[in-house]
Amino acid sequence: MILLVGGEKGGSGKSCLAQNIAVHLTKERDASVMLVDCDPQKTTSDWIQSRHNNADLDYISCVQLFGKVRYELQGFERNYDYVVIDCGGRDSTTLRSALSVATHVLVPMRPKRRDLKTVEHIEDLISTCKMINPNMREAVVMTQCPSLPNQAGRILESKEICRSYGLSVLDSVTFSRNIYDDSEEMGSSVIEQDPKGKAAEEIRSIVSEVMQLQVESEDHGPGRSQENHLKAV
Repeated sequence: MILLVGGEKGGSGKSCLAQNIAVHLTKERDASVMLVDCDPQKTTSDWIQSRHNNADLDYISCVQLFGKVRYELQGFERNYDYVVIDCGGRDSTTLRSALSVATHVLVPMRPKRRDLKTVEHIEDLISTCKMINPNMREAVVMTQCPSLPNQAGRILESKEICRSYGLSVLDSVTFSRNIYDDSEEMGSSVIEQDPKGKAAEEIRSIVSEVMQLQVESEDHGPGRSQENHLKAV
C-alpha cells in the first residue's frame, strides 16, 4: 500500500495523521513502514528527528522527497509493507506525482468553511489523477472536530458536502485533543502516549476504514454507523 495523506488546505493535521498512522502500522500491525515527507515545511522530518533521539521509541524509516517522486515511491513499495506519504497543503508537482502511484489517498479536512471551499478542486485533482491511476481509492476524513454534542450536526453536514462532489468520506473522525499536539512535540504518537485513550482509538478506526476501502460498497448516505459514532464520543 502507498498511502498518501494530503490535500490543498494547510492546518488540517496531515502531518500529525501520517505520523500516527505510521506508528500504528509499525507497532500494532508489525509492518515495515517508509514514511515519506513531501511537505516543504518538513514537519514530519522534524518529528522523526525527535523520535530517533529517543531510544525508547520504535525506529521508523523516513526520507524527504520533492518534485517528480513517482519512481522513488514505487521503489519503496517493493521494499516496505507500507509507504505513508505526508504531502503539503497545496497543489504541486510533488502532490500530483504522488497521486499518480498512490493506492490509497486520505484527505484530512476540518469541518470549517475555509476547508470545505477546497473540496471542488480536490475532487477535480483526484479525478484527473485517476485517469492514469484508476485503481486509486480515496476518502476524506474529518479532523480536529469539535467535541461538543451540539456540534455533531456540523460534522455530518461537512461530510455531506464532500459526498455531494462524489468523494468517499470515512465514518471515523479525529476530535480536537491536546494529546495530538503533545505527542507530536516529543516525536511520539497518541498510541504510545495513551494506548487505551480516545485519540488512539480514533487512529485505529481510521486505519481500519482505509484498509476496507477496496471492498466496501459505495454509500453516499449518512449511515447509522457514523451517527452512532458521533453520539458515543
